Amino acid sequence: MDPELEAFIPLFPRTDLTDPVAARKNFAELAAAVPASDTADMEVEDRTVPADPDVAVRIHRPRRAQGAIVWLHGGGFVMGDRETEHPWATLIAEGSGAVVISVGYRLAPEHPFPAALDDAYAVLTWTAGHAAELGIDPARIAVGGHSSGGGLAAAVALRARDEQGSAIRFQLLNQPALDDRQETWSARNFTDTPWFDRAKATAAWRHYLGSRPATPYAAPARAADLSGLPPAYIATAELCPNRDEDLAYALRLLQAGVSVELHQWPGTFHGSQAILSAEVSQRQNAELGAALRRALAE
Repeated sequence: MDPELEAFIPLFPRTDLTDPVAARKNFAELAAAVPASDTADMEVEDRTVPADPDVAVRIHRPRRAQGAIVWLHGGGFVMGDRETEHPWATLIAEGSGAVVISVGYRLAPEHPFPAALDDAYAVLTWTAGHAAELGIDPARIAVGGHSSGGGLAAAVALRARDEQGSAIRFQLLNQPALDDRQETWSARNFTDTPWFDRAKATAAWRHYLGSRPATPYAAPARAADLSGLPPAYIATAELCPNRDEDLAYALRLLQAGVSVELHQWPGTFHGSQAILSAEVSQRQNAELGAALRRALAE
């Protein structure tokens, strides 16, 4: 493990997703400890997207932005909101120059699949329909997210392709949760990795799926056909249960004719980019912004 990251492991609380309410409280406390991002050079606005039900979003608008990304927070489908995601949405907006529309999607287990996907898809449709108001080019809209949010972003891309919905230029997937089956080597063997392990992944999928069977829109790795999807940037962490399903998804995208940039970060664990003082975290976060900037450029 990267020594700069390893030094922080004793400070991480041992948490699980057995009690979603308690997990959300702990997650919010951890997020509050992340240094606040400087928003002096951008507009930050909370909005409500009309849907059924309406969806809360926070819009981070840098100066002279041309494109946008519908951004979906992590948290195992159970935790997180616009507040906990604020530092990361701001970092991505700063690094990419894109408008970041951070989605406060409904959480499981109170709202299992497809609630979060429906919320995310509604925001994509709204973003495309309000491009002029947002000051962006409707041909430059991406989707992205971290962890469960990355899985949701991949599902939005699949649904938009299948339903011939709003055009998506790019998908930015950071350590995405893509496969509920947990059959890969990393999913089976990472039972004691920092912050996120097999038990947490199992609980997250159980809460998200509820009593419904998994479909490709819930777990994108189940999709038989990945052709016609937007180009992707996929980042994985070495010590993450999601690692191998993400690598496999990237390879399948390539085999389906989809352009992919893939980065496996050595010595990292799931969510370790939150340790901002580590050099590897700084490179990870900078690359997310740079990849999005390139994808949305002319």
